[in-house]
Amino acid sequence: MTQDDHTTDVGGIDRRRLLTLGLGTAAALGVSGAALLAPEGARAATGRTLLAADEFDGPAGSAPNPGIWRYDRGGGGWGNGELEVYTDSRRNSALDGNGNLVITARREADGSYSSARLTSQGTYSVQYGRVEARIRIPRGQGIWPAFWMLGADLPQVGWPACGEIDVMENIGREPGTVHGTVHGPGYSGAEGIGRAATLPSGAFADAFHDYAVDWRPGSITWSVDGTVYHSVTPADTNGDPWVFDKPFFVVLNVAVGGGWPGNPDATTQFPQQMLVDWVRVWQNA
Repeated sequence: MTQDDHTTDVGGIDRRRLLTLGLGTAAALGVSGAALLAPEGARAATGRTLLAADEFDGPAGSAPNPGIWRYDRGGGGWGNGELEVYTDSRRNSALDGNGNLVITARREADGSYSSARLTSQGTYSVQYGRVEARIRIPRGQGIWPAFWMLGADLPQVGWPACGEIDVMENIGREPGTVHGTVHGPGYSGAEGIGRAATLPSGAFADAFHDYAVDWRPGSITWSVDGTVYHSVTPADTNGDPWVFDKPFFVVLNVAVGGGWPGNPDATTQFPQQMLVDWVRVWQNA
């Protein structure tokens, strides 16, 4: 994805589900935001320590936690020629009652498109660690789901100087392929530094998959279901600035149309839904 100058609507704070080790410890480890409860000693088998998580528990039809998630709203293409208008309506983003966040892209009665773009800008940011989500993506020509991050200094320096880490993007015409990319000054848009991961058969929309980056000072590594497929370091920017040693916030969205995926066609069925089982941030061992 790319970022233009649309502003983020600021909602109220209901600190319901974000889990961390506590503000003091989290800040020391590079995590900040609206964080409260501590799963003391929570560790993956790898020895990683869980810093933060949203498990998307809650009643069907309820809003995602406003203590974590805010909404980018509006249309205008978002710098990519996209067709959708992003809303904060429950028609476009809601919990399903089964532990998932559902982001729904719709074709409206007048032929326009609506969807949702959720962001932790202003509530939660992270610097380093394993940033991971379990997602079942939507499908179809012109559908563009993404799980990504932007530098928290976006309002001060703009894009691409803030940096962008695309943990997972898919364009509907490539059902078996996802992309991991970084964008920064001198390597943005079509010049982003990226690589694709491809299934041996089937489509990513057929099942949930785990998408992650392991992010350390001077390096970012991408994986799908635990299999590494891409890594970047400052040497890969060809002398352009490395802008990834600072806090970033998280974005989840489903775009419709745009210069990269192309627009929906007669084969595209609506509504299309992206289901997010969880988002977790780990301190790497």
